[in-house]
Amino acid sequence: MRIVIPGGTGQIGAILNRALTTAGHDVVVLTRHPSHEHEIPWDGETPGPWTEAIDGSDVVINLAGRSVSCRYTPATLEAMMDSRVRSTKVVGAAIAGAAKPPRVWLQMSTATIYAHRYDAPNDEASGVLGGAEPGAPGYWAYSVKIAKEWERAQQEAETPSTRKVALRSAMVMSPDRGGVFDYLLWLARLGLGGPVAGGAQYVSWIHDQDFVRAVEFLIGQDDLAGPVNLAAPDPVPQRTLMRTLRTACRVPVGLPATKWMAELGALALRSDTELLLKSRRVVPGRLLEADFTFHHPHWQEAAEDLVHRVRTSR
Repeated sequence: MRIVIPGGTGQIGAILNRALTTAGHDVVVLTRHPSHEHEIPWDGETPGPWTEAIDGSDVVINLAGRSVSCRYTPATLEAMMDSRVRSTKVVGAAIAGAAKPPRVWLQMSTATIYAHRYDAPNDEASGVLGGAEPGAPGYWAYSVKIAKEWERAQQEAETPSTRKVALRSAMVMSPDRGGVFDYLLWLARLGLGGPVAGGAQYVSWIHDQDFVRAVEFLIGQDDLAGPVNLAAPDPVPQRTLMRTLRTACRVPVGLPATKWMAELGALALRSDTELLLKSRRVVPGRLLEADFTFHHPHWQEAAEDLVHRVRTSR
């Protein structure tokens, strides 16, 4: 297949590009700064020669959007909103204007769209979407608003010949440098991988190989459209996530952190505590209903596999 990946130079794009190219597909990446073969320039906002890559393609997987690895200031939140909504709208316009539009458009979204909750898991059918919630910082609601507007931009695109799927992805765990697993492993090895603010908040995650397999599965499922949760069926509390990771990398101790300590750490790392403190208890209802089989459904085995891959590749 010919697969176009707007915004495909980040970690998720690199994972997909590597896997899909290895599988024999012709992968084209749209990026602001092309530096390799099969990369085409675009600005993520306006039509241009890049639209020719979409016309005649089989699949579009839009990953474009400002990184969430930053301080959540009003300016960065606005930049997240603009980059996601504008890029989605211009991709939709390119598909709508194509003489031969792709048969499927997979649009990145986020599991952050669901409410901060502990009591029950969120699937696509019964899950509670987030908003202004008691006890949660007000700007968390804006993160949910970004997710909702991101999905709305895809939904409103007039692409009747193209099936549309919104990928409500949890954290993708990969041995690649610079990603969330690399950061968690670094904390664990420093002995800092203990519970944060008690550690009861749920972490939803997906192994990188299952993420790729789920994308391939959704490409091939002609009857699946709309939002789909890309998350392992076994979300775990943060304290369990880190305890299991410490066991996998043979670190006996993980110092706990209070909420204010997490705030200081996030400030030093130019990140935000929402990534640590929001309880994301998300499960893959539609994938399981469609008989998708996870190769890494449980965190213990997934963590052991990821640690092994880090040790053998670095």
